[in-house]
Amino acid sequence: MSDLEAPLRPKRKKTLVDYLVKFRWIVVIFVVLPISFLFYFSIYLGDMNSERKSFKKRQKEHDENVKKVVKRLKERNPKKDGLVCTARKPWIAVGMRNVDYKRARHFEVDLSAFRNVLDIDKERMVARVEPLVNMGQISRVTVPMNLSLAVVAELDDLTVGGLINGYGIEGSSHLYGLFSDTVVAYEIILADGKVVRATRDNEYSDLFYAIPWSQGTLGLLVAAEIKLIPVKEYMKVTYKPVVGNLKELAQGYIDSFCPRDGDQDNPQKVPDFVETMIYSSTEAVCMTARYASKEEAKKKGNKINEVCWWFKTWFYQHAQTALKRGEFVEYVPTRQFYHRHTRSLYWEGKLILPFGDQWWFRFFLGWLMPPKVSLLKATQGEAVRNYYHEMHVIQDMLVPLYKVGDALEWVHREMEVYPIWLCPHKLYKLPVKTMVYPEPGFELHHRQGDTPYAQMYTDVGVYYAPGPVLRGEVFDGAEAVRRMESWLIENHGFQPQYAVSELSEKNFWRMFDGGLYEECRRKYKAVGTFMSLYYKSKKGRKTEKEVQEAEQAVLETPYAEVD
Repeated sequence: MSDLEAPLRPKRKKTLVDYLVKFRWIVVIFVVLPISFLFYFSIYLGDMNSERKSFKKRQKEHDENVKKVVKRLKERNPKKDGLVCTARKPWIAVGMRNVDYKRARHFEVDLSAFRNVLDIDKERMVARVEPLVNMGQISRVTVPMNLSLAVVAELDDLTVGGLINGYGIEGSSHLYGLFSDTVVAYEIILADGKVVRATRDNEYSDLFYAIPWSQGTLGLLVAAEIKLIPVKEYMKVTYKPVVGNLKELAQGYIDSFCPRDGDQDNPQKVPDFVETMIYSSTEAVCMTARYASKEEAKKKGNKINEVCWWFKTWFYQHAQTALKRGEFVEYVPTRQFYHRHTRSLYWEGKLILPFGDQWWFRFFLGWLMPPKVSLLKATQGEAVRNYYHEMHVIQDMLVPLYKVGDALEWVHREMEVYPIWLCPHKLYKLPVKTMVYPEPGFELHHRQGDTPYAQMYTDVGVYYAPGPVLRGEVFDGAEAVRRMESWLIENHGFQPQYAVSELSEKNFWRMFDGGLYEECRRKYKAVGTFMSLYYKSKKGRKTEKEVQEAEQAVLETPYAEVD
């Protein structure tokens, strides 16, 4: 058996849950899609109402809401009340990880009012926003001004707070890093109710560097100042097919945005956006894009494709046509390009609605797409939820760029999931060691894509039903994730915490560096007020007793020694 051959697996006996999943589209069409549409429309009306207010009025409302949160925190009795959690319902989170920690007794703080764009400062090139502002909302405000966040995550529903406290990446991350790397300042309410502004060079600089990936366990984020960049009306998108083995596909991806002469900071050689989709073990399409003016896009002979119309071919399938037609170029309106994967949820929409990509469905019902992820979770039930954890993969593997080929081979061998999403990002060498950090001494190797100040990483996005599951074979999803996590630890990779994790506490802190995080937990009195990061990310239900014991362990035992 070659290294790439998947192991032979016995057939799996079908159960009632298999049929519930197979015919889940009935619930999606008649329940989830209509409610999702109404939900999105109500949010849109709320956003429009907010945008009619002056920035001054929005700031006044923000200050009043901050006072309410501070007051609420001070009402908590640490001896009687549980740990602080937001009042958001567990099923509302976009990620697949179950919010089981809220099943333990907890003290709720309502942050639902924090969903306003507070200011667009064109002089400083900074947007000041509240944590529940989502990507669709902020791009609707900024793009007409020919401005944009430096990193705009593809799905409309993703919020600023989630992208900062969790994980955020986009096709521009090879230039600007992860979403949290573009933040200029955080406004945080600490455990004692004190409101602070943390920047990279003020007295709260340690908190500034510790907030990303902390999942809201250091304080409550109530506003963020985020870097803006100038943009143009269109994106000039180039679709280039690549054929070969997985290592050759990986090299084609690397060559699409990394000059072999090492001139990585030259804008003439490096595109504004990068994305590659691996469709099989032998075929991929590399997409690169550059901002283009309206005048350029509308020149005679240029093709404009408004990819986000509801009746259009889903974007990943449109890109796949390059495998037959060869390399081609088109112009896409900038905001539509940002949200190109929203309607089909990358390719997950194909599993949710098997016929959702057909022309007749797109034409007559495509305007109802996408289903709201939180509503999909709310209507699935415990049995279906557990089925997805075992028979479905939604994981991202953050790996050094030079190891992408190895990662692709590992995924093929262990999970056999296609398509696979590749998106690069700079992992900066910072003045302090944060939870996620580059390989020590990476700059000495002068590898393709690296610079003296940052190592190039890649998100290997693995989202779909594995090949064995599609063939009706036995597949142990939990064990596959455990092997993936071990591979990441061995290869200095990272697993975003939105995903379902099988990590033990010891392995969690082998993957992530907890030094700065634990220092800030103690310094800013988060221990005993906010749940610890590992415990918040841990799979499975939590009881009040388990929460208390875990917090006591943090107080008494160094994190690196906890088993």
